[in-house]
Amino acid sequence: MDGKPYLVGITGGSASGKTRFLKQLKEKFSHKQMCFISQDDYYKPIEQQTKDENGEVNFDLPEAIDLERFHTDLLELAKGNTIKKQSYTFNNPQAKCEWLDFHPAPIIIIEGLFIFFYTDIFETLDLKLFIDADEEIKLQRRIQRDVTERGIPQDMVTYQWHNHVKPAFQKYLAPYRELADIIVINNSHFNNSLQVIENHFKTLLESQTSKT
Repeated sequence: MDGKPYLVGITGGSASGKTRFLKQLKEKFSHKQMCFISQDDYYKPIEQQTKDENGEVNFDLPEAIDLERFHTDLLELAKGNTIKKQSYTFNNPQAKCEWLDFHPAPIIIIEGLFIFFYTDIFETLDLKLFIDADEEIKLQRRIQRDVTERGIPQDMVTYQWHNHVKPAFQKYLAPYRELADIIVINNSHFNNSLQVIENHFKTLLESQTSKT
């Protein structure tokens, strides 16, 4: 690692299991060892979002994200500077907006749909993970999440899937799948893959400690 942080990019289609994977990974390391930063906190305000031909906002486009700000903050974090950012509430008026602090760490985990597509971010990554699952499994997970957690009607979830999510995956994610260093298949579980990645990170951290 030679004193610089080890940058890990984790991407994958909507409802592929990225959030759960990250949650379990986070439980295995302290905040002094690992920092997590997500593209989801960089969505532009809803009034700046693109609408489709039916007047529905399409959040599944690269331009829905302030990718330049995201990249700038990543560079600052990699330099050893703390980043302060307001959380994104998915346009839920009931959700409380909070201030997030991202602190420098030896390993920085960068998560998001478009981090491979956005060249400036992709080229900074030391390790690239792509989490994937069968389409029908992802759709059912998406319905469960959006209806239960975000209060979105099921017919709208299905509409977004077929008109926004699926086309975005084919255009902005699928072409970069084979560029990943590790592809994690998460149709039922990712336990073995998580163990391999955990061991890799522990080896990196032990190596850094031995040099200090």
